[in-house]
Amino acid sequence: MALAAALAATLLASCGGADTSPDGGDQAAASAGSGQATASAPPEDSGFPVTVLSGPLEGGSELTLEERPEAIVSLSPTATETLWAIGAGDQVVAVDDQSDHPEGVPTTSLSGYQPNVEAILGYEPDLVVTTGDTGDLVSGLDKAGVPTLLMPSATDLEEAYSQMERLGAATGHVAEATALVGQLQEDIAAAVESAPHAEGTTYYHELDPTGYSVTGETFIGEVYALFGLTSIADQAANGDPYPQLSSEFVVEADPDLVFLADTECCDVSVEGVTERAGWAGMTAVQSGAVVALDEDIASRWGPRVVDFVELVGDQLAELEPANAG
Repeated sequence: MALAAALAATLLASCGGADTSPDGGDQAAASAGSGQATASAPPEDSGFPVTVLSGPLEGGSELTLEERPEAIVSLSPTATETLWAIGAGDQVVAVDDQSDHPEGVPTTSLSGYQPNVEAILGYEPDLVVTTGDTGDLVSGLDKAGVPTLLMPSATDLEEAYSQMERLGAATGHVAEATALVGQLQEDIAAAVESAPHAEGTTYYHELDPTGYSVTGETFIGEVYALFGLTSIADQAANGDPYPQLSSEFVVEADPDLVFLADTECCDVSVEGVTERAGWAGMTAVQSGAVVALDEDIASRWGPRVVDFVELVGDQLAELEPANAG
């Protein structure tokens, strides 16, 4: 994902796919797992109509789908990854220009940040999934009789799991979505359990070269917090979950770990940061604890979040011998 897109997703609200089992399961089971799918359906073989929560967990609204959608347009890279992970990929006819995983998804020139209703309707969708109601997208699609399912940037893992379950309910893949959430919870718990205890360890997560970062009050921050890590940005947030930090502040805070989520978009490199004023003497640089992240994995709250969690755990395992020494 390009930097502008990643930041837009992060600031507006704002991680391949799992194996899937055959279709099946009671639609009412969508409320299992995280317990937040907010789905209901009559006991019919088709499972439809089904009602799911559209929007954030707090303040969202109900969306009823009369039939299983067979021509979905996804304007969210995270939703695209999830749709494929739960076995609904063959129901998707088009995805936005930022959706690039898994390989072979039907990427188009559609934009999730500046959506064009006419262009979207050109794919004759029976469901559109997107992160937000930008440019009155929902009302425009509603006039054409096309329902819109809003999946905004998750604020924590609970909401990420909820969105996976809601997409499962909306597409007729409840069992697969429930299995995906269960597997992710199991894999994440295992990654955290196997990593060294890191209470008191600090980090700096760089969103772009101008110093935008994350606090513990974000989805990304929650991943780090699973290991006991603390963001240096917490000291300067003033209520902003994505504060901009000066280079001088970062040097003075001297984090134990530095994670760069801007190497692909912005010509930043692990080696290059040593040329920044004062950075060569920082603890993270001296100990080799500067990590280049896959920007997509670090910014998306979908099935690949486990890859992000495992990467953080691996880095802590590498850092422990250095601390012991």
